[in-house]
Amino acid sequence: MDIVNEILEKEQKKAEKYKPITVEKHLDLELDIGTLLASDTNDLDPKALQANKDDYLQALTRDNTQLLLNKIWELPTERVDEAIVVRLPEPKTVLPRAKPCPKPKPLTKWQEFAKAKGITKKKKDKVQWDEQLQKWVPLYGFKKASAEKEKNWLIEVPQNLDPMTDMFEKKASEKSEKVAKNELQRLKNIARARKVKIPRVGLPVTSDKASATQLDTAATVAKASTASLGKFQDKLPKEKEARGKGIHELIPGKERKRKLPIPTPQQERENNLNMLDNILNKRPKIDMDKAVAKHIHEEQVHRSEEKKNTKPAKGKRNFKTKQKGNNPTNFSAKKPKAGKGQRNPGKKAGGRKRR
Repeated sequence: MDIVNEILEKEQKKAEKYKPITVEKHLDLELDIGTLLASDTNDLDPKALQANKDDYLQALTRDNTQLLLNKIWELPTERVDEAIVVRLPEPKTVLPRAKPCPKPKPLTKWQEFAKAKGITKKKKDKVQWDEQLQKWVPLYGFKKASAEKEKNWLIEVPQNLDPMTDMFEKKASEKSEKVAKNELQRLKNIARARKVKIPRVGLPVTSDKASATQLDTAATVAKASTASLGKFQDKLPKEKEARGKGIHELIPGKERKRKLPIPTPQQERENNLNMLDNILNKRPKIDMDKAVAKHIHEEQVHRSEEKKNTKPAKGKRNFKTKQKGNNPTNFSAKKPKAGKGQRNPGKKAGGRKRR
């Protein structure tokens, strides 16, 4: 009997471990297969939740997951690379994203050229048989460099070069130049993809044409790069000095404006209070001499206008004369005044000269 009980207990444990795929629910779940979402609207069992919270929630999650998987396996299946897959339908639920959708990576110049010419990327071999070393050598990686050192332990100097030239050093410098060129091209591809203008100092090193501003900047910098900082350099006809933001820093010898240190909160508060005091206490300056002179001038102008507008005094007569034409004019003639004082006996009186 003990053996029978042990077997029954083992079978019961297996049954508990591997539960059936059929699950019964009072209300069907709301399933969105496109986003693998299952929403359970059934009420929770408060007694089971209070008795053993973790086991109850774990069992509930297992049942809902089983229903979701049952719906997934109802979809048509395919075999891709020895694996069975299903095509999920379009999602119905719109899920918010923490970040925007990633944009497709822009193509480099070589990728655009290869796409236009129809060049396809072929899978290269990782190793290659070397006849000189009589072994398989990797085409890239650190083992490739060690194989190159083993293979090129002796390098012949060409006849057109100096016999004392270090070919190992020359080869290393050529390799570093290639690496720098590739890095520069990579940075240019990134700048072109982000639509960032590459700053140039001097003549452009690419096939792109430089603008007039860039040429003026290059000429100004080259002119000021002499020992005299361009003091004795003659100007070209119709030459203009480059002006703009950032050009002042490129020209050597120019005085830079020293940036003031960042003020502390106390200094900034004092500066603002002083500025407010100056604005509030500012009074208009009054020049008393100018004000008095202006007042006297206005009174004189006023009196002269009153004299003009008054009637002519007694003892004055109006004479009417006719000029050529039919336009008579009226004018007042004053009586000539007699001379005051005695005659100067030393002064000769004018008269008619006799012959």
